[in-house]
Amino acid sequence: MGRFIDEGEVVEFTKEQRDRFLELLNSYKGVTILSHIRPDGDAIGSSLGIYHILKEAGFKVEIANYSKELPQDFKFLDGFSKIKNRVDFKDSLIIVCDSGSIDRVGFDLSGRVIVNIDHHKSNTDYGALNIVKPGAVSTSIVAYYFLKELFKVPKNSAKAFYTALLSDSLFFSTSSTNKDSFEFAKELVDLGANPAEIANLMKNQKPLSSLRLLAKALDSLKLHLNGKVATMKITKEDFAKTGASEYARDGVVEYGKSLATVSISILFAELDDKIKVSLRSKGIDVSKIAKSFGGGGHKEAAGFEVNGKIDKIKEKLLEKIKDSGVLD
Repeated sequence: MGRFIDEGEVVEFTKEQRDRFLELLNSYKGVTILSHIRPDGDAIGSSLGIYHILKEAGFKVEIANYSKELPQDFKFLDGFSKIKNRVDFKDSLIIVCDSGSIDRVGFDLSGRVIVNIDHHKSNTDYGALNIVKPGAVSTSIVAYYFLKELFKVPKNSAKAFYTALLSDSLFFSTSSTNKDSFEFAKELVDLGANPAEIANLMKNQKPLSSLRLLAKALDSLKLHLNGKVATMKITKEDFAKTGASEYARDGVVEYGKSLATVSISILFAELDDKIKVSLRSKGIDVSKIAKSFGGGGHKEAAGFEVNGKIDKIKEKLLEKIKDSGVLD
Protein backbone atom coordinates (compact mmCIF):
# COMPACT_ATOMS: atom_id res chain seq x y z
CA MET A 1 0.00 0.00 0.00
CA GLY A 2 1.18 3.56 -0.71
CA ARG A 3 2.56 5.24 2.38
CA PHE A 4 4.70 8.16 3.44
CA ILE A 5 5.75 10.00 6.57
CA ASP A 6 3.76 13.06 7.61
CA GLU A 7 5.25 14.94 10.58
CA GLY A 8 6.71 11.74 11.99
CA GLU A 9 3.58 9.64 11.53
CA VAL A 10 3.18 6.88 8.95
CA VAL A 11 0.36 7.75 6.54
CA GLU A 12 -1.58 4.94 4.91
CA PHE A 13 -4.82 5.41 3.05
CA THR A 14 -7.62 3.00 3.87
CA LYS A 15 -9.38 0.56 1.61
CA GLU A 16 -12.63 2.28 2.54
CA GLN A 17 -11.33 5.61 1.23
CA ARG A 18 -10.24 4.12 -2.06
CA ASP A 19 -13.46 2.11 -2.44
CA ARG A 20 -15.49 5.26 -1.81
CA PHE A 21 -13.44 7.17 -4.38
CA LEU A 22 -14.03 4.48 -7.03
CA GLU A 23 -17.72 4.43 -6.17
CA LEU A 24 -17.93 8.18 -6.70
CA LEU A 25 -15.92 8.06 -9.93
CA ASN A 26 -18.20 5.42 -11.39
CA SER A 27 -21.35 7.31 -10.35
CA TYR A 28 -20.71 10.16 -12.78
CA LYS A 29 -20.20 10.47 -16.52
CA GLY A 30 -17.34 12.92 -16.07
CA VAL A 31 -14.82 14.43 -13.68
CA THR A 32 -14.00 18.11 -13.13
CA ILE A 33 -10.62 18.89 -11.56
CA LEU A 34 -10.22 22.28 -9.86
CA SER A 35 -7.64 24.07 -7.73
CA HIS A 36 -7.45 27.32 -5.76
CA ILE A 37 -7.54 30.77 -7.34
CA ARG A 38 -4.16 32.28 -8.27
CA PRO A 39 -2.74 28.73 -8.43
CA ASP A 40 0.87 27.92 -7.59
CA GLY A 41 3.01 25.05 -8.83
CA ASP A 42 1.56 22.51 -6.41
CA ALA A 43 -2.02 23.38 -7.37
CA ILE A 44 -1.29 23.16 -11.09
CA GLY A 45 1.06 20.17 -10.90
CA SER A 46 -1.21 18.12 -8.65
CA SER A 47 -4.27 18.91 -10.77
CA LEU A 48 -2.53 17.95 -14.01
CA GLY A 49 -1.07 14.83 -12.42
CA ILE A 50 -4.55 13.62 -11.48
CA TYR A 51 -5.93 14.74 -14.85
CA HIS A 52 -3.50 12.55 -16.80
CA ILE A 53 -4.03 9.55 -14.50
CA LEU A 54 -7.81 9.64 -14.95
CA LYS A 55 -7.58 10.33 -18.71
CA GLU A 56 -5.25 7.35 -19.06
CA ALA A 57 -7.77 5.25 -17.12
CA GLY A 58 -10.49 6.14 -19.63
CA PHE A 59 -12.51 8.73 -17.72
CA LYS A 60 -14.00 11.84 -19.29
CA VAL A 61 -12.13 14.68 -17.57
CA GLU A 62 -11.99 18.48 -17.67
CA ILE A 63 -9.58 20.70 -15.76
CA ALA A 64 -10.30 24.30 -14.79
CA ASN A 65 -9.23 27.19 -12.60
CA TYR A 66 -11.25 30.30 -11.82
CA SER A 67 -8.30 32.61 -12.50
CA LYS A 68 -8.26 34.14 -15.97
CA GLU A 69 -4.47 34.31 -15.90
CA LEU A 70 -2.24 31.37 -14.97
CA PRO A 71 1.45 31.31 -14.01
CA GLN A 72 3.33 30.74 -17.25
CA ASP A 73 6.27 29.20 -15.36
CA PHE A 74 4.39 25.90 -15.65
CA LYS A 75 3.34 26.03 -19.29
CA PHE A 76 5.90 23.30 -20.06
CA LEU A 77 3.65 20.73 -18.36
CA ASP A 78 1.57 18.50 -20.62
CA GLY A 79 -2.06 19.58 -20.49
CA PHE A 80 -1.37 23.13 -19.24
CA SER A 81 -3.22 24.53 -22.25
CA LYS A 82 -6.25 22.41 -21.31
CA ILE A 83 -6.84 24.39 -18.10
CA LYS A 84 -9.98 26.49 -18.65
CA ASN A 85 -11.43 29.25 -16.47
CA ARG A 86 -14.93 27.78 -16.64
CA VAL A 87 -16.66 24.54 -15.72
CA ASP A 88 -18.48 23.00 -18.68
CA PHE A 89 -19.60 19.66 -17.24
CA LYS A 90 -23.02 20.07 -15.67
CA ASP A 91 -23.12 16.80 -13.76
CA SER A 92 -19.63 15.63 -12.87
CA LEU A 93 -17.67 14.55 -9.84
CA ILE A 94 -15.64 17.52 -8.58
CA ILE A 95 -12.05 16.94 -7.45
CA VAL A 96 -10.52 19.95 -5.71
CA CYS A 97 -6.73 20.03 -5.29
CA ASP A 98 -4.60 22.06 -2.89
CA SER A 99 -7.38 24.27 -1.53
CA GLY A 100 -7.87 24.60 2.22
CA SER A 101 -11.42 25.90 1.89
CA ILE A 102 -14.12 25.78 -0.77
CA ASP A 103 -14.33 29.56 -1.07
CA ARG A 104 -10.76 29.64 -2.46
CA VAL A 105 -11.89 27.71 -5.53
CA GLY A 106 -13.98 30.59 -6.86
CA PHE A 107 -16.65 28.59 -8.69
CA ASP A 108 -20.16 28.09 -7.33
CA LEU A 109 -20.17 24.40 -6.42
CA SER A 110 -23.51 24.36 -4.60
CA GLY A 111 -25.04 20.92 -4.73
CA ARG A 112 -21.95 19.32 -6.31
CA VAL A 113 -20.24 16.26 -4.82
CA ILE A 114 -16.61 17.06 -4.02
CA VAL A 115 -13.48 14.99 -3.42
CA ASN A 116 -11.07 17.16 -1.44
CA ILE A 117 -7.35 16.35 -1.92
CA ASP A 118 -5.03 18.60 0.06
CA HIS A 119 -2.21 19.02 2.59
CA HIS A 120 -3.07 22.26 4.40
CA LYS A 121 -3.53 22.24 8.17
CA SER A 122 -6.29 24.80 7.74
CA ASN A 123 -8.36 22.50 5.50
CA THR A 124 -12.05 22.59 6.49
CA ASP A 125 -12.94 19.05 5.28
CA TYR A 126 -15.53 20.38 2.85
CA GLY A 127 -15.69 17.27 0.66
CA ALA A 128 -17.97 14.27 0.56
CA LEU A 129 -14.61 12.48 0.62
CA ASN A 130 -11.62 14.20 2.23
CA ILE A 131 -8.16 12.97 1.29
CA VAL A 132 -6.31 15.47 3.45
CA LYS A 133 -2.93 14.93 5.09
CA PRO A 134 -1.92 18.12 6.94
CA GLY A 135 1.79 18.75 7.04
CA ALA A 136 2.61 16.65 3.96
CA VAL A 137 5.29 18.26 1.81
CA SER A 138 2.87 18.87 -1.09
CA THR A 139 -0.61 18.02 -2.29
CA SER A 140 1.04 16.01 -5.06
CA ILE A 141 2.45 13.47 -2.58
CA VAL A 142 -1.05 12.97 -1.15
CA ALA A 143 -2.60 12.55 -4.60
CA TYR A 144 0.14 10.21 -5.84
CA TYR A 145 0.12 7.78 -2.91
CA PHE A 146 -3.66 7.70 -2.87
CA LEU A 147 -4.07 7.04 -6.61
CA LYS A 148 -1.07 4.82 -7.37
CA GLU A 149 -2.80 1.79 -5.84
CA LEU A 150 -5.82 2.32 -8.12
CA PHE A 151 -4.44 3.38 -11.49
CA LYS A 152 -1.33 3.47 -13.64
CA VAL A 153 0.69 6.67 -13.17
CA PRO A 154 1.82 7.82 -16.65
CA LYS A 155 5.01 9.75 -17.37
CA ASN A 156 3.25 13.09 -17.83
CA SER A 157 1.65 12.69 -14.39
CA ALA A 158 5.05 11.95 -12.86
CA LYS A 159 6.43 15.13 -14.45
CA ALA A 160 3.52 17.19 -13.11
CA PHE A 161 3.74 15.70 -9.60
CA TYR A 162 7.52 16.26 -9.49
CA THR A 163 7.02 19.90 -10.51
CA ALA A 164 4.45 20.29 -7.74
CA LEU A 165 6.87 18.76 -5.23
CA LEU A 166 9.70 21.13 -6.17
CA SER A 167 7.35 24.10 -6.06
CA ASP A 168 5.90 23.54 -2.59
CA SER A 169 9.07 22.19 -0.99
CA LEU A 170 11.00 25.18 -2.40
CA PHE A 171 13.38 22.71 -4.01
CA PHE A 172 13.58 20.47 -0.91
CA SER A 173 14.29 23.28 1.55
CA THR A 174 11.17 23.47 3.77
CA SER A 175 10.90 21.87 7.20
CA SER A 176 8.24 19.45 5.90
CA THR A 177 10.84 17.91 3.57
CA ASN A 178 11.95 14.51 4.89
CA LYS A 179 13.35 11.21 3.63
CA ASP A 180 10.01 10.21 2.15
CA SER A 181 9.98 13.40 0.09
CA PHE A 182 13.06 12.03 -1.63
CA GLU A 183 11.55 8.55 -1.92
CA PHE A 184 8.55 10.18 -3.59
CA ALA A 185 10.91 12.03 -5.94
CA LYS A 186 12.73 8.79 -6.72
CA GLU A 187 9.49 7.02 -7.63
CA LEU A 188 8.55 9.87 -9.95
CA VAL A 189 11.97 9.78 -11.60
CA ASP A 190 11.57 6.02 -12.06
CA LEU A 191 8.28 6.79 -13.82
CA GLY A 192 9.99 9.17 -16.24
CA ALA A 193 10.26 12.58 -14.57
CA ASN A 194 13.56 14.26 -15.53
CA PRO A 195 14.89 16.20 -12.48
CA ALA A 196 17.43 18.37 -14.32
CA GLU A 197 15.02 19.26 -17.11
CA ILE A 198 12.18 20.17 -14.75
CA ALA A 199 14.41 22.22 -12.44
CA ASN A 200 15.83 24.11 -15.41
CA LEU A 201 12.38 24.84 -16.84
CA MET A 202 11.13 26.06 -13.46
CA LYS A 203 14.12 28.25 -12.59
CA ASN A 204 15.66 29.45 -15.84
CA GLN A 205 12.81 30.39 -18.17
CA LYS A 206 11.63 33.66 -16.63
CA PRO A 207 10.82 36.78 -18.68
CA LEU A 208 12.91 39.95 -18.28
CA SER A 209 9.88 41.68 -16.74
CA SER A 210 10.08 39.40 -13.70
CA LEU A 211 13.66 40.48 -12.95
CA ARG A 212 12.67 44.11 -13.30
CA LEU A 213 9.85 43.52 -10.83
CA LEU A 214 12.27 41.83 -8.43
CA ALA A 215 14.51 44.91 -8.60
CA LYS A 216 11.55 47.10 -7.60
CA ALA A 217 10.75 44.82 -4.67
CA LEU A 218 14.35 44.67 -3.44
CA ASP A 219 14.60 48.45 -3.65
CA SER A 220 11.67 48.65 -1.21
CA LEU A 221 13.20 46.23 1.33
CA LYS A 222 13.18 47.40 4.95
CA LEU A 223 14.16 45.72 8.22
CA HIS A 224 12.08 45.82 11.39
CA LEU A 225 12.08 44.49 14.96
CA ASN A 226 15.84 44.47 15.44
CA GLY A 227 16.46 43.22 11.92
CA LYS A 228 14.46 40.02 12.45
CA VAL A 229 11.68 40.93 10.01
CA ALA A 230 12.13 42.02 6.40
CA THR A 231 9.35 43.64 4.40
CA MET A 232 9.08 44.36 0.67
CA LYS A 233 6.28 45.70 -1.44
CA ILE A 234 5.14 45.59 -5.05
CA THR A 235 2.61 48.21 -6.12
CA LYS A 236 0.21 48.32 -9.05
CA GLU A 237 2.53 50.90 -10.56
CA ASP A 238 5.45 48.46 -10.29
CA PHE A 239 3.48 45.80 -12.17
CA ALA A 240 2.50 48.34 -14.83
CA LYS A 241 5.99 49.82 -15.31
CA THR A 242 7.73 46.45 -15.59
CA GLY A 243 5.01 44.72 -17.60
CA ALA A 244 5.19 41.77 -15.20
CA SER A 245 2.23 39.54 -14.44
CA GLU A 246 0.99 39.14 -10.88
CA TYR A 247 2.63 35.70 -10.79
CA ALA A 248 6.07 37.29 -11.21
CA ARG A 249 5.89 38.04 -7.46
CA ASP A 250 6.23 34.30 -6.72
CA GLY A 251 9.54 33.65 -5.02
CA VAL A 252 10.30 37.32 -4.35
CA VAL A 253 9.54 36.98 -0.64
CA GLU A 254 12.34 34.40 -0.31
CA TYR A 255 14.98 37.08 -0.90
CA GLY A 256 14.14 38.77 2.38
CA LYS A 257 14.48 35.47 4.22
CA SER A 258 17.97 34.98 2.77
CA LEU A 259 19.37 37.75 5.00
CA ALA A 260 21.36 36.48 7.98
CA THR A 261 19.44 38.33 10.71
CA VAL A 262 15.96 37.81 9.26
CA SER A 263 13.60 35.23 10.75
CA ILE A 264 10.43 36.34 8.92
CA SER A 265 10.16 37.83 5.43
CA ILE A 266 6.98 39.54 4.24
CA LEU A 267 5.92 40.65 0.77
CA PHE A 268 2.97 42.98 0.18
CA ALA A 269 1.69 42.83 -3.40
CA GLU A 270 -0.95 45.29 -4.56
CA LEU A 271 -3.26 43.42 -6.93
CA ASP A 272 -6.35 44.72 -8.71
CA ASP A 273 -8.84 43.93 -5.98
CA LYS A 274 -6.82 43.55 -2.77
CA ILE A 275 -3.42 43.29 -1.09
CA LYS A 276 -1.80 39.85 -1.21
CA VAL A 277 0.49 39.31 1.80
CA SER A 278 3.05 36.48 1.70
CA LEU A 279 5.00 35.36 4.77
CA ARG A 280 8.06 33.10 4.89
CA SER A 281 10.10 32.12 7.92
CA LYS A 282 13.05 30.20 9.28
CA GLY A 283 11.32 27.70 11.55
CA ILE A 284 8.67 30.09 12.92
CA ASP A 285 5.00 29.17 12.55
CA VAL A 286 3.70 32.04 10.42
CA SER A 287 0.50 30.15 9.54
CA LYS A 288 -0.98 31.19 12.91
CA ILE A 289 -0.22 34.82 12.17
CA ALA A 290 -1.75 34.55 8.69
CA LYS A 291 -4.82 32.85 10.15
CA SER A 292 -5.42 35.80 12.47
CA PHE A 293 -5.82 37.93 9.32
CA GLY A 294 -8.21 35.45 7.67
CA GLY A 295 -5.56 33.49 5.78
CA GLY A 296 -3.55 30.35 6.41
CA GLY A 297 -0.95 28.05 4.92
CA HIS A 298 2.01 26.14 6.28
CA LYS A 299 4.35 26.61 9.21
CA GLU A 300 7.07 28.38 7.22
CA ALA A 301 5.02 29.58 4.24
CA ALA A 302 1.67 31.28 4.67
CA GLY A 303 -0.31 34.27 3.53
CA PHE A 304 -3.55 36.18 3.39
CA GLU A 305 -5.45 38.66 1.24
CA VAL A 306 -7.00 41.83 2.60
CA ASN A 307 -8.39 45.17 1.48
CA GLY A 308 -6.66 48.38 2.51
CA LYS A 309 -3.40 50.29 2.18
CA ILE A 310 -0.04 48.55 2.38
CA ASP A 311 1.38 50.85 5.07
CA LYS A 312 -1.60 50.33 7.40
CA ILE A 313 -1.59 46.56 6.87
CA LYS A 314 2.16 46.44 7.49
CA GLU A 315 1.78 48.38 10.74
CA LYS A 316 -0.88 45.98 12.04
CA LEU A 317 1.07 42.90 10.94
CA LEU A 318 4.32 43.98 12.54
CA GLU A 319 2.47 44.74 15.76
CA LYS A 320 0.87 41.30 15.64
CA ILE A 321 4.27 39.62 15.15
CA LYS A 322 5.78 41.63 18.01
CA ASP A 323 2.92 40.83 20.40
CA SER A 324 2.89 37.13 19.46
CA GLY A 325 6.33 36.60 20.98
CA VAL A 326 7.51 34.36 18.12
CA LEU A 327 10.72 36.39 17.77
CA ASP A 328 11.65 36.18 21.47
